[in-house]
Amino acid sequence: MTTLVLTPGAVTLDDLAQIHWGGASVRLDPGCRPDIERAHARIAQAVAGVSPVYGVNTGFGKLASVKVAAKDTAALQRNLILSHCCGVGPAIPRGHARLMMALKLLSLGRGASGVRLKIVDLIEDMLDKGVTPVIPAQGSVGASGDLAPLAHMAAVMMGHGEAEFGGAAMPGAAALAAAGLAPVELGPKEGLALINGTQFSTALALVGLFGAWRAAHSSLVTSALSTDAIMGSTAPLQAEIHTLRGQPGQIDVGTTMRALLMGSEIRDSHIVDDARVQDPYCIRCQPQVTGASIDVLRMAGRTLQIEANAATDNPLVLVGADLIVSGGNFHAEPVGFAADMIALAVSEIGAIAQRRVALIVDPVLSFNLPPFLTPNPGLNSGYMIAEVTTAALMSENKHLANPCVTDSTPTSANQEDHVSMAAHGARRIGPMIENLNRILGVELLCGAQGIDFRAPLKTSPVLQNVVSRVRQDVETMQDDRYLAPDLDRAAKMIASGDIIAVADTGMPGVTL
Repeated sequence: MTTLVLTPGAVTLDDLAQIHWGGASVRLDPGCRPDIERAHARIAQAVAGVSPVYGVNTGFGKLASVKVAAKDTAALQRNLILSHCCGVGPAIPRGHARLMMALKLLSLGRGASGVRLKIVDLIEDMLDKGVTPVIPAQGSVGASGDLAPLAHMAAVMMGHGEAEFGGAAMPGAAALAAAGLAPVELGPKEGLALINGTQFSTALALVGLFGAWRAAHSSLVTSALSTDAIMGSTAPLQAEIHTLRGQPGQIDVGTTMRALLMGSEIRDSHIVDDARVQDPYCIRCQPQVTGASIDVLRMAGRTLQIEANAATDNPLVLVGADLIVSGGNFHAEPVGFAADMIALAVSEIGAIAQRRVALIVDPVLSFNLPPFLTPNPGLNSGYMIAEVTTAALMSENKHLANPCVTDSTPTSANQEDHVSMAAHGARRIGPMIENLNRILGVELLCGAQGIDFRAPLKTSPVLQNVVSRVRQDVETMQDDRYLAPDLDRAAKMIASGDIIAVADTGMPGVTL
């Protein structure tokens, strides 16, 4: 397993994608350890003093005015974690939880949280040895931090809760013991540092971003297939059109689609004397719509990269100023906005893809392809209901794309009276991407079927490779057959990145 050395404040989206897609183990750059120790020393000084410091020698939230005796500070942190383990619902996937742990490491590594090095070491060792806390998906409102889900992580570190190890779920203490690790007794502020942050919301938003980016990239391939299958015009892809507008995503999509379609015999066959003047928007405006969605994903990516590197617990130890200050970095509003942006982009990529599917099965619009792409229509229905399925998925994604960040509600006896709802805003992206991958999978099948009908004319060499890859898993449809497995296989080709990999030689670098 690859081990990434992460420098807090300098970690990139590529680094985080390696953790998500590749399951890389992580360790903090040793250069951040002195700052962590200095912040802890300042907390130790506060414990020895008489002044109240939030979360160090006081209660939490609405109980912040209650002073806690020095002898009870360890019990304070223990009680905090156990009482906050209120997550419900199914567990998030193991990879999501590991990314969340890596983000917590980055936050602690900024040297403003006041924890001991042994806290950092334990998280690193859990990641390295494969001890993954079981984290319920529901329970966070995205302020004051992702309290409930992060408490389930901290509980395992204490030997409580539940964790996965060796492919099996077991009590947290048993998982640590099986990995040769020992639980930790939390010291002053350490429980608060572990649960007061945005790492759950940010991890889920990043997973959504990475999945959305893969789907967006795949949609460039499926849209190029659809364009050639219906003998669409490539004139709207001319570079000058897009440079005159100047939107970078639009320029990138136009460039990529031109490359994908280069050398198509199908396209060359109808450049001259085509009676059609303009294609419908779902063909003609692909760079404008998908390009805008790509730009939105990039904007969300910039926000999430900053958040991944941020210190987001409370209070923060400002070592240079010799202060321990209560603030609000735990509020996940930036993550909530980013999650809503990703959801909007996912919805729009699916919406225009669905219209291409509707176009390609419609004999009035598909330029002489048979109805529903079956060679014997009437007796056979072909891809008729596959298109209906894409319409259902598109509509579902439209509803899910409604903003979550605007839906605040007061909590904790009105102390925490505005919250971000970033957690479920990020969590809902996962099902949306599954829907999008299925829409694009159907488009992939329809595009390949349409290309088959254009024989003996061939599509471009790059797209021909894509069709060949499809045919490894899904045969050309002659007569009607049980279609559900075909749709599943096509969606997996999209979700896995197979289609991007096959088309890669014809796709200029479009980076997040």
